[in-house]
Amino acid sequence: MKTMVTLIASALSTGALAVPFPVVDTGQTFAYGNDKGQDAHYAANAPAYKDNGDGTITDQVTGLMWTQDPGKKMTFDDAVENASRCKTGGYSDWRLPTIKELYSLIQLNGTDPDPMSTDTAGLKPFIDDTVFKFTYGKQEDGDRIIDSQFATTTKYVSTTMRGAETMFGVNFADGRIKGYGIEDPRGRGKKTFYVLYVRGNTAYGKNNFKDNGDGTITDEATGLTWMKADSGKGMDWPSALEYAEGMEFAGHDDWRLPNAKELQSIIDYSRSPDTTDSAAIDPIFDATAISNEGGKKDFAHYWTSSTHIGARSTDTAVYFAFGRALGFMSDRRSGGKTLMDVHGAGAQRSDPKTGDPSKFPEGRGPQGDVIRINNMVRLVRGGDVEKVDAPVAKEPKQQRRGRQVQQPMQAQSQRQGNQGGTFMDREDQNKDGKVSKEEFGGPAAHFSRLDKNSDGFITADEAPVGSPQNRN
Repeated sequence: MKTMVTLIASALSTGALAVPFPVVDTGQTFAYGNDKGQDAHYAANAPAYKDNGDGTITDQVTGLMWTQDPGKKMTFDDAVENASRCKTGGYSDWRLPTIKELYSLIQLNGTDPDPMSTDTAGLKPFIDDTVFKFTYGKQEDGDRIIDSQFATTTKYVSTTMRGAETMFGVNFADGRIKGYGIEDPRGRGKKTFYVLYVRGNTAYGKNNFKDNGDGTITDEATGLTWMKADSGKGMDWPSALEYAEGMEFAGHDDWRLPNAKELQSIIDYSRSPDTTDSAAIDPIFDATAISNEGGKKDFAHYWTSSTHIGARSTDTAVYFAFGRALGFMSDRRSGGKTLMDVHGAGAQRSDPKTGDPSKFPEGRGPQGDVIRINNMVRLVRGGDVEKVDAPVAKEPKQQRRGRQVQQPMQAQSQRQGNQGGTFMDREDQNKDGKVSKEEFGGPAAHFSRLDKNSDGFITADEAPVGSPQNRN
């Protein structure tokens, strides 16, 4: 198997724009437990950005150019209108991105914060903040730290909550896609979002499906080949990985559970159960109908191979709702809870990897997201993906709710004063003699300062010198 470093170099040299819609890797380089077939075990199209020095960033995988600084939050209407006024870098053809364009920037090596915490020290967002300017939600604005939602042009073709006009956005603070009401649900007028404008490669995000006549569908826009049918039944995450790794179909045995960005690439945001009586996927695919928690015809959640990294655990994995993204919402007047589409078909959420869904009779989280655990599977192959050796991440330490916690794979650098061992002892999680960005627990700016030769790693000769504590 090739190392991750070799694959990154290979991806940059071969040129990912051989297809118009290259799916960028999620950036997950650690496995979580010993299950085979996880996101980190497959790599292709490693994220690669160029800071052009004029307020713009070029994505060298997708060919898209982005504004670097989201600036102040604005309403959806202002985000659309201000695109034509944007002249960053001297360009006048900026546009508000679609949900597929914006999701190309997500990196799933970030950490979902404790929403009750107000401390952002040591947190890692789900976007490369070494090139993009990123801000967590500000308490002085009445926001939680997780309120860092970014706008897109993609509106939900149905409605969420109790008939709200809804836009799909990406939250780079907590690493999810959800449908956001255009109106602020807290009665503060129009909801506001951060905005990154995009230009170039207008073919990005547009599928070109071909039925191969053997039970498989090739998307010639991405180079990925999919199973036409889904698994037909739900299963927990370890079972989904095992199902994928053991599959032989249509003359191939290299099927895999798709990572989050691969699976999102085939969502059809123009379709929904309420508007087309279908899953949010092109009808060239077969999608098994289900009866949802309210006894209504619906469509399933589908597992990805990507772990959703939380501040306190790594026991959840990413799924996409191809049917309604349901939740049990509280009624302030009656005190009861009502099941409704809270996030929209096409939302990205997370479920426990294993467990008993009956233990979550009213869902989980602020919107009471339904917890199914036994989600369906649609397998993928191809796309110049290669297997890699992935180190297994250490589990994060548990601490009381609301306090800062050690991040997965990371030891927070601000705690060096009360931890034993040298910098390399603490930070070099896989003991390969160097510290990657994913292993480093401090702010990105500190990593860049310590990485003196800019090779993406901190070696022993670059590491800060400190006195080990309590060495008696």
